Amino acid sequence: METDMAHDGKVWFTTGASRGMGLEIAKAALAAGEKVVATGRNAEAVKAALHEGDNVLALALDVTDADRATQAAAEAVARFGRIDVLVNNAGYGQLGVFEEIEARTIARQFDTNVHGLMHVTRAVLPHMRAQRGGHIFNFSSIGGALGFDIASIYCATKFAVEGFSECLALEVKSFGIGVTIVEPGFFRTDFLGGSSVRFGDKRIADYAAFGEQTEGFYGTQDGKQAGDPAKLGRALVRLIHEAEPPLRLAMGSDAVRYLGQAYEARQAELAKWSDLSKSTDFDPALAAE
Repeated sequence: METDMAHDGKVWFTTGASRGMGLEIAKAALAAGEKVVATGRNAEAVKAALHEGDNVLALALDVTDADRATQAAAEAVARFGRIDVLVNNAGYGQLGVFEEIEARTIARQFDTNVHGLMHVTRAVLPHMRAQRGGHIFNFSSIGGALGFDIASIYCATKFAVEGFSECLALEVKSFGIGVTIVEPGFFRTDFLGGSSVRFGDKRIADYAAFGEQTEGFYGTQDGKQAGDPAKLGRALVRLIHEAEPPLRLAMGSDAVRYLGQAYEARQAELAKWSDLSKSTDFDPALAAE
């Protein structure tokens, strides 16, 4: 078995590959001559979208099932000998005002967007460590760096992905494994449509006007997003052949704008309150007394 990631024809393992960004990433990798293990909760839907052939293996995978994730990774290695690129894309958007979302619904969102991503990463990492190479794309969002109206739960999961991924990158670097946090803006997928986005479990009168107005706004943006998921797929294929892929990658002009504004605001706030922040340090003069 080869142990050098630089070989021709990398093997991609992609979650949520039956539609949206996951499907476009799989298509872009195949078009570039790569091999793809495309996974989704419905394997038949993945097969129908990609037309299984010598370079593609479609597998059923619900990322919330840790045992199945381990089995799927083993099946991928049995078929292609290795996994070079992991794309943790599977997820959905739980929107709604925090108080209108039940605890069980919050747990379900974390089970998919955070724990599911961790399950698949845990399943793939032993194979990457054994071959001393690989790269992991963990899908976050601009919502992993700043908050949006009625997105407290979704953003919480993406903030978690960011923290996990940044620390993971430090842990696996010595094995030749890289990590990139992908931070898309609004892309023209079905993310804002009924098949991906979900809203609160109940209505609280105090939030009615705010919640309805914001939900209505998101609804008007469906199908009008600036981002092209096919171009995102091609961008990741290009990036994987770069010598030093970034830790974070904003995707879309709106992501660059939103994130840039957020970073500038944080820097300004840090500077404004820096004297108070530094005043909490232990005083060496008092220590000497």
